Amino acid sequence: MRFAAAVAALLSTATVQAANIVVKVGANSGLVFDPSSVTAAAGDTISFQFQGKNHSVTQSTFASPCVLQTTPSKGVDSGFIPVAANATSLPQWSITVDNATAPLWFFCAQTNPVSHCQKGMVFAVNPTATKTFAQFQANAMGGNSSASASGSPSSGASGTPAASGTAPATTSAKGSGALRIGGSAAGFLTAAALLVGIDL
Repeated sequence: MRFAAAVAALLSTATVQAANIVVKVGANSGLVFDPSSVTAAAGDTISFQFQGKNHSVTQSTFASPCVLQTTPSKGVDSGFIPVAANATSLPQWSITVDNATAPLWFFCAQTNPVSHCQKGMVFAVNPTATKTFAQFQANAMGGNSSASASGSPSSGASGTPAASGTAPATTSAKGSGALRIGGSAAGFLTAAALLVGIDL
């Protein structure tokens, strides 16, 4: 009995709770991810909360910040998720980090009326000393949006996106270390934005 209690105590101290990190997309009507960079452990969830206008969370590479990653596998993309100015419920899209040693790079793919990425709307998970967030953002703002999407695979995350009021559908983006994502209501929300005339 004493042995079982000791094992249970050891297991409970060894179990680490995964964190839920909230990142605001378009906070205060700005072209920002807030915070713009996070450090996450394996198992942590990053929940992107869309707060205004019409933005996306689109995976890229360090070398081509404003281009959807296509090699060695296609990057994940929330799609455009519009939010009305008077919205009382904010949609979310989430990823779960699988590998904390692999940096992940993201941008907003919106280009109306200007490229949000080239205005600095980029985000990083676990940037390194040699590939910093500041360098990534500078690359984006330097106009590196037409370069081909290449670079190392983003190994290290999985996730479940969900728009408020809809049931998430889980899908996977597989590759050599990939992001698992869940489906969002981005298509429906984009159509709804066109119908109500939300400013992109």
